[in-house]
Amino acid sequence: MSILIVDDSRTSRGLLTAILHKAGHRQIVSAGSALDAFTRLGLDEGVSAVAEVDLILMDVTMPEIDGITALHRIHGDPRLRDVPVIMVTASADATDLKVAFDAGAFDYVTKPVNHIELLARVNSALRLKYEMDQRKAREEELVQVTKQLEAANQLLHHLSLTDGLTGVANRRHFDQVLMIEWTHARRTGTQLALLLIDIDYFKPYNDRYGHQAGDDCLRRVAAAFAGAVMRMGDLVARYGGEEFAIILPQIDREGACMIAERLRHAVMELAIHHPESSVRDVVTVSIGVAALVVGRDDSPARLITLADQALYQAKREGRNRVTTADTMISEVAL
Repeated sequence: MSILIVDDSRTSRGLLTAILHKAGHRQIVSAGSALDAFTRLGLDEGVSAVAEVDLILMDVTMPEIDGITALHRIHGDPRLRDVPVIMVTASADATDLKVAFDAGAFDYVTKPVNHIELLARVNSALRLKYEMDQRKAREEELVQVTKQLEAANQLLHHLSLTDGLTGVANRRHFDQVLMIEWTHARRTGTQLALLLIDIDYFKPYNDRYGHQAGDDCLRRVAAAFAGAVMRMGDLVARYGGEEFAIILPQIDREGACMIAERLRHAVMELAIHHPESSVRDVVTVSIGVAALVVGRDDSPARLITLADQALYQAKREGRNRVTTADTMISEVAL
């Protein structure tokens, strides 16, 4: 550990250095004035510290800037606030010592210096500095570990809400968001829409091309949905298997059907070859639309049921179309 001796007397600096050297302390630097010490400590603007310092031995009485004033300046720098300073003084007056301790001195030794006393106080100060450095290192390590844990927890939370195959929200996230949006719509008296979407003839596609191709198809369709749904509050989720669900807050049935049409066209534009389909030679989707002004006696299950009925109607009437529960909105021109 390094020690800085600050004393305007060359003789005093030499004596202190000799005592410390004899006791095994090798990293010792000295300064002949407070200004010199400031330079070595990097306190001058635009000047880097000459060396890291673990302990300062500083004379109280020095020309230009005395030791007490210098101590205030040193401990005023956040980098040096925890560096212990032992004042070297020719006075044992209690008032003078109180001033030194009030300024932040760790300890003091009196002149003429007793080497046993000096070494005892130096070793005590260095032990304290070492323990403080170790504590800071542990605290910094704890801060880093905490940050890593927070990042890991955020990642785990994200993964717990994300479908691992498609990257869109999973069923758990869908259920949570639907309840939140349902509660908000009921409180504000606004509309809430839901799309249930099924990939047409997906099982024959899987049977012909295999599960890896089927998984790739699901990923591409999910990405198309995510790209076509542009509003901040909308949620695209994998509902199960080849089914997807999209929550559309604060929108009426007509607006929801327009978004559904955009999604249907986005999937066809992928041009994923599907010769097993009875509708088109590319992958298509059927979409059921439901929209409600949420009343006090309604429940999310009712909205899901209506959207499911609409999806069933779309399949029954030929697939590759957008329908509501009671009226077909649009269908592809065959």
